[in-house]
Amino acid sequence: MHPRLAADLDQLPELLAQTLRHATGTLGGLDARPVVPPARPAPGRPPLPDRGTGLAAALRSFAEDRAPRFSASAGPRYLGFVTGGATPAALAGDWLTAVHDQNSNSALDAAGQDLERETTAWLRELFGLPAEHSGVFVSGATMSNTTGLAVAREWLGERLGVSPAEDGAAALGPVRVLSGAPHSSIAKALAVLGLGRNSLVPVPTLPGREAVDPAALGRALADTPGPAVVVANAGTVNTVDFDDLRALAALKDRHDFWLHTDAAFGAFAGLSPDHAHLTAGLGLADSVCVDLHKWLNVPYDSAVLFTRRQDLQARVFANAAAYLGPLGPDPDLVHLTPENSHRLRALATWFTLTAYGRAGHREIVERDIACARALGELLDADPAFRLLAPVRLNVVCFTLADRPDADRLTALREAVAEEVFVTPTVLAGTPALRAAFSNWRTTPADVRRAADALRHAAKGL
Repeated sequence: MHPRLAADLDQLPELLAQTLRHATGTLGGLDARPVVPPARPAPGRPPLPDRGTGLAAALRSFAEDRAPRFSASAGPRYLGFVTGGATPAALAGDWLTAVHDQNSNSALDAAGQDLERETTAWLRELFGLPAEHSGVFVSGATMSNTTGLAVAREWLGERLGVSPAEDGAAALGPVRVLSGAPHSSIAKALAVLGLGRNSLVPVPTLPGREAVDPAALGRALADTPGPAVVVANAGTVNTVDFDDLRALAALKDRHDFWLHTDAAFGAFAGLSPDHAHLTAGLGLADSVCVDLHKWLNVPYDSAVLFTRRQDLQARVFANAAAYLGPLGPDPDLVHLTPENSHRLRALATWFTLTAYGRAGHREIVERDIACARALGELLDADPAFRLLAPVRLNVVCFTLADRPDADRLTALREAVAEEVFVTPTVLAGTPALRAAFSNWRTTPADVRRAADALRHAAKGL
């Protein structure tokens, strides 16, 4: 054994204790450190070490040179994108994922796969999906949407008497994918799947909304030759608007289409009794995307894809090799996702669901919703700001009341970055900023700090 490896193995308990001290120090200081530190030059890039320094020296180098440049994205005022954190139980689960280092794809070594199946069953129950839906873990919403649309692509082939998995996407001929306000990952998925970004057909939304107009969708489907795919939205990124999922599903009585619902973070609305109506009809979809490193607050990367047609899913992702389990009625996970190597992401989710249950995660969701509403009210009461949409759930979409151009909004965003991080967007042609609440640590005190920073910076523009 290499002497550095042997020394680190011999001293591993103390080295892990040092790592623990670094980790707890970092987490304990999240509230005080800059949310996004001021930019500074990256440290020089030394040549690849020949003999290496050992773990203790590597940890010191990281703590001194690298960690201070990281954002406090795990903290309570990182409101950019839709970024969760890691609950204490999820963090423990993620550490133990690395400790046990399972590749959970095969029933030939089944413990990890069994845990994943149990965890996806819990998630199915958490989101109110019917038993016909089976779930698999993937890396994030983009891969979840891609996997769901890959199953939809195979369904199109089934309807047309071909198999894209065997014959290629060209065997389908022209494909239409209809949606009102799809996330950018949908177009990316279509490019990856060989269906092409141009197959995405925009459908009019309701006036002043990002929700699709069901009547307009019905007309678009009537004008579509052959089977189609519809991508419904359960929570758009700018305004957290929801399509009427039941109305869209009802269109299947008259039209032939696969219904994929992107519920990356909107699915969590179902945990709140006051907002569960937004997700009514979620279980009527043929496939559903949910992102777990958002509002479930498990570490990056983690998401789940549910579908009613696991048989088609296995047809797409089957991996025939003598050393893998058989493709039977209950396929190994290796036959259900794009990945052959499959980290046991489910363990962090299992830990947080076991530790806090439905009630604990409902409290996180409801507190974040209340925080978003409070920030919206504070900004709406300030003449320097203008809300561009009602605060429907956990995102505040706002702009400057006076000259809301991209340069002024960039200046505002950069001025507050050490105190609160928000991300830019455009809504109905108007440059704007988004504050998305999904972190388990965020409290009303963080809302006040964020609002004070934004209002103070706006005065200096």
